Amino acid sequence: MTIVEHTPDTLMRMAAFQHVQNLQQVYGHLTAKEMKPGFEFEGERIPLVNPQRGIFKPKRMQFLLSIRTVFPKPGRKVWYDDQRKVHGQIYGSNENVDYAFMGNDPDAADNRWLREAFENRIPVIYFLGIAPGRYQATLPTFISGWDANTLKASLAFGLPAREGVVHQGSLSEAVIGGYPESPLERRYALQSVKRRLHQSSFREAIIHAYNGRCAVSGIPEPLLLDAAHIVPDKDEKLGQPVIPNGLPLSKIHHAAFDSHLIGIDPDYRLHVSDRLLDKEDGPLLESLKHLEGSTIHLPSRPTDRPDRDRLALRFKSFKAAA
Repeated sequence: MTIVEHTPDTLMRMAAFQHVQNLQQVYGHLTAKEMKPGFEFEGERIPLVNPQRGIFKPKRMQFLLSIRTVFPKPGRKVWYDDQRKVHGQIYGSNENVDYAFMGNDPDAADNRWLREAFENRIPVIYFLGIAPGRYQATLPTFISGWDANTLKASLAFGLPAREGVVHQGSLSEAVIGGYPESPLERRYALQSVKRRLHQSSFREAIIHAYNGRCAVSGIPEPLLLDAAHIVPDKDEKLGQPVIPNGLPLSKIHHAAFDSHLIGIDPDYRLHVSDRLLDKEDGPLLESLKHLEGSTIHLPSRPTDRPDRDRLALRFKSFKAAA
């Protein structure tokens, strides 16, 4: 059995999915501030999550709407020191991911909602913690298994929405996305989630390490920053998504770094290519030219600072492109 087209539950679900997709387009990752207002349906505000619990079904909806995995808050160690451990199951899985029940009673309301979503193939929103207080919304996600003995459900990530092809499928699939019927589809969907999680968690850790500032300009607006690899991730030996292989750079400085128009030597000094130094064209170009000979902003923890060997390798490419 699957959800029936045009039921109130389905229409509310589509409104929720569209709202979350719009939020992610604007903010990239979501915080309680963006999630708290919920979404609007027929003039009423419907919550997206329960702040105190990880499994949520609004009163007006027949089926589960969202599940949530909270990223641990900082303890004695900075949170991203254990980041790969927290996300290890997703990185290590082939098709499905475990999701623990609430408590030890499989018949508790939260766990019944998981079972009903499993039995009816209900698409839900998975708010996956990528940093303390920050979430990546993965949708659609399906409850692909439910086990009262192990007190765990299984999650399968769904196929993307197919807007403009309603005639080939259901209205909900055209807005929300479809159930991954085959192992190949489940593996494909999971690989997409892994790539997004890799990018998101790496970016959050890099920006946090530098206190939300660009390593070159010092601009303090995270929304304007990218997490740039020093050694590209295609390099299996040195291209790992670790803090010493990353720099938070504004969009313009990231583009200049990737194009070898600016370089950083192993002593953290900035170099500007002759191609830019020889040009005369306005204040933006002048600001780039003035970087010559200055040093980058460094994170407070020595273990987070850019790896000198990686910088040396990248700097060779900069000089070769000169």
